Amino acid sequence: MTLNSLLRTAAVGALAVAGAAVSAQDVTLRIQTHYATEHPTGKALAQWIDDVQTMSDGEITIEMFYSSSVVATTETFDAAINGIIDCDATGGAYQTGKNPAFQFVGDLMGGYDTAWQQYSWLYYGGGYDAAQSLYNEQNMQLIGWSIYGQESLSSSKPIAGPDDLKGWKFRSPPGMETEIFEELGASPIVMDFTEIFTALETGIIDGADASGLANNVGLGLYDIVKHATYPGFHSMPSDHLACNKDIWDGLTESQRRIIETAWQKLSFHIALQNEKNNAEAAAKLQEQGVTLYAWSDADRKVFREAAQTSWETWGDKNDTARAILESHKTYLRQLGLIGG
Repeated sequence: MTLNSLLRTAAVGALAVAGAAVSAQDVTLRIQTHYATEHPTGKALAQWIDDVQTMSDGEITIEMFYSSSVVATTETFDAAINGIIDCDATGGAYQTGKNPAFQFVGDLMGGYDTAWQQYSWLYYGGGYDAAQSLYNEQNMQLIGWSIYGQESLSSSKPIAGPDDLKGWKFRSPPGMETEIFEELGASPIVMDFTEIFTALETGIIDGADASGLANNVGLGLYDIVKHATYPGFHSMPSDHLACNKDIWDGLTESQRRIIETAWQKLSFHIALQNEKNNAEAAAKLQEQGVTLYAWSDADRKVFREAAQTSWETWGDKNDTARAILESHKTYLRQLGLIGG
């Protein structure tokens, strides 16, 4: 074989290897979210997809399944574990039946005052490592959170402080929240999100824990009831992006970095947008005669102390739950939100 032939053969082989490498780096991620395309978070996810695909120069394609169109919301995590989809963009709180430790990555309840404090625990307070061990036990990788901020309680009667909770019947999600409010004398009633409007209209409940103030406006709650807590204090749920660990480990470092960075942009903008939306909603609601109650530091402390009783109960459920709770508590002490 001549030198030219050898060179031509080597060149063809190099091109074939290069082509295979490019092909091997291209990836499509199938992700499910419970949010609809028209929801503010759904729109933010669409922007995140565009960011990832643009920054990766088309190397990463994301196929997003909105409104839990593949499996039920609570089954999304298992669908990612089992390879039906690649990643879960719902939230850890849906997985407390799998491991109670997920309560402490889904919604601490009564812990942090702001989304920024909670993000700070995740990225700078040891939270990411503490939570990651929980996800890795399930062969999942936690990529990050999105936190839209404190939720507001809506009520047909004044809800100015802890004393107003005594005998207060309200819609509650299941889990830790029911325990905390029962401790304070309220009567939480677990019901589906879709039943809130009718239950308020018919007086089955006095109020509801539904969502943040602006979202509650969108639900039409203040067409029925004229009292709400704002800023909220009792619940600040975290949505997550979590991927099958085998899929995640199979990505290149560059691909992982792009996804993580774009997710941080999404998560912080969700908190910023929600803060603005809530402030605008608060101003309009007050003009319409809705009374908003900002609980005092002393009243918040009463709620937080009741919450801590439930934290300890849930922390005792297993070693992983205890480890994540202790990580939260260490950081909350540093912030001055709980005592030593």
